[in-house]
Amino acid sequence: MTANRPEGRVAELCTRMRSFIDDEVVPREPVLSQHDDEAAAALTRLKSRAKDLGLWALGHPEEIGGGGVPFLDFVYLNEIIGRSEFGQLAVGSVSMQDALMLHRHGTDEQRRRWVPGLVSGEILPSVGMTEPEVAGSDPILVRTAATLDGDHWIINGHKWFTTGAREAGYCTVFARTEPESTALHRSISAIIVPTDTPGFEIVRSIPTMGHDPSDHYEVRYIDVRVPATNLLGARGNGFVVAQDRLGPGRIFHAMRWLGQAQRAFELMCARADERFAHGSLLSEKGEIQRYVAESAAEIHASRLMTLDAARVMDAGEDARVQIGLVKFWGARMLHNVIDRAIQVHGALGLTADTPLERMYRQARYARIYDGPDEVHRMSTARRLLRDGETAPWK
Repeated sequence: MTANRPEGRVAELCTRMRSFIDDEVVPREPVLSQHDDEAAAALTRLKSRAKDLGLWALGHPEEIGGGGVPFLDFVYLNEIIGRSEFGQLAVGSVSMQDALMLHRHGTDEQRRRWVPGLVSGEILPSVGMTEPEVAGSDPILVRTAATLDGDHWIINGHKWFTTGAREAGYCTVFARTEPESTALHRSISAIIVPTDTPGFEIVRSIPTMGHDPSDHYEVRYIDVRVPATNLLGARGNGFVVAQDRLGPGRIFHAMRWLGQAQRAFELMCARADERFAHGSLLSEKGEIQRYVAESAAEIHASRLMTLDAARVMDAGEDARVQIGLVKFWGARMLHNVIDRAIQVHGALGLTADTPLERMYRQARYARIYDGPDEVHRMSTARRLLRDGETAPWK
């Protein structure tokens, strides 16, 4: 493996993945974005095609039925998958972080019930963490409560931005289970709630930046009763479970953002090479050349940072600094590159005639979900100030 280029089996998989995403998924984006029966049928066909091509669930561990591609190698594949926002659904990588979380923290029964379906794509997961009444960036403020009633948990609360809740087979809900005297970071537990449980009520699909409906849902939990055995991990250990999910999840985002940014970069360059204005092609103008050079540099830097974070994770080491760096840097990079691409396209970039306007909205979300940029900068800086002698590049 060279510094930033795949080799061997991974290179071959990347070639086939690029053909599948660009030639089969991207052309179907206008249909897939409609979120109707036609879109569901198109996605089902793409999933079947990915399985036939040997491109399904490549990053899931082999012991749970996946392709077993290591984190470092999966960076290259997930960049290609990320060229389309529907790529992870089409190739089964959308469930990866939840499958890993269950594989690590679930009981034997929980793994038997949910993991095979996650890997095969028959079950989609969702997570209930964020609440509208409190700051989502500070999870110790969670108000949703779960109390034991015999051998069942009774859950009451209010969540929103529970992505995929309507289609999901279950939701991992983070709720306060411990007395007020308990330390805040030991007071939250993770509980598996099947979405067909009485009292699990979807209030609405939340309109977001022109997406209506969106796949983000507001959910109320009204006396939701689930077996005590649905506790995921140890009681009061919800933050450990959450971080084990969010750590890989953040780097998965960073991988896919590379694909989105690279696609926007290619569109920008193609537009600059074909558009004539004010006496010359756009590509001959110094300001546009600056856009190209700065975008290439930011994408390359983000790719190397993502590879380094994956390297540390593969080695079984603490990658919190590397993940924090690439989360806020990658989100900003994505926004910058797509913004420049829109500028080069002019009025066309604001229309749905290109994917850029939709990509731009997704890029704005990136600076908030799984922790806002400000929190990642703050927490990463604190670790570097505390442990400066173990800088992430050493």
